[in-house]
Amino acid sequence: MTWDRAGAERAVAAAVHYDMDFLEIALLTPDKVDAAHTRDLLERNEMRAVCSLGLPQEVWASVNPDGAIDFLKLALDKTQEMGAEALSGVIYGGIGERTGVPPTEGELSNVARVMEAAAAHAKTRGLLLGVEPVNRYETHLINTARQGVEMIERVGAENVFLHLDTYHMNIEEKGAANGIIDGRDHIRYIHLSESDRGTPGSGCCDWDEIYGALAAINFKGGLAMESFINMPPEVAFGLSVWRPVAESFEEVMENGLPFLRNKARQYRLVD
Repeated sequence: MTWDRAGAERAVAAAVHYDMDFLEIALLTPDKVDAAHTRDLLERNEMRAVCSLGLPQEVWASVNPDGAIDFLKLALDKTQEMGAEALSGVIYGGIGERTGVPPTEGELSNVARVMEAAAAHAKTRGLLLGVEPVNRYETHLINTARQGVEMIERVGAENVFLHLDTYHMNIEEKGAANGIIDGRDHIRYIHLSESDRGTPGSGCCDWDEIYGALAAINFKGGLAMESFINMPPEVAFGLSVWRPVAESFEEVMENGLPFLRNKARQYRLVD
């Protein structure tokens, strides 16, 4: 979760060891990332990458759109410099952002303005920009695939895509398949995360429903395993993770990753 030089080297080496196709880089502090070092690591190991983030509180888009635009421009510049292909995640707000009431039109208008500016900047850098709906406990702004689609269509930029997450869908959607169908025209990326954010296959996500729906819409985007094991305190606080969600890194990689790969092969989503 800390993308310094040592963290980058560990992550890329592990991705190569487990024969992964790409990495998702948590770009929490883009100003501190050594982009040239990361690009060199990725290129030498023929590893593709995307970046993700949630906005820091001081630049939440709903209340500080100008600050959010500046932060996202910096993050997009760093994404391009590292050689990654997209920036995604909670680009419209922060993890833990809640006002106690539904989003106002003013808040959504600010979010749309930020996304329009970020999408335009991303286009100049040859990048895609993803929007990830997250559950009601982490934000009050965009919780479902349908809400994500509404914002994407409001922005109207061709390089903006929907990024779904099975953990959040397990809470918010009326069945994961409905969320996938609602987002079918825009979805290009999905986090495959278990119901407790631990080892995929060990919880109560309906993986046959998820993979079956992806196959039904002829999904061709990124399939990303997501599990939260070792996190810095500020991230654990935002995600409300108070106990280990898996026994070890090895359990996730040696049990969860093969489980997801086998399901993907079963539903002909990968060769």
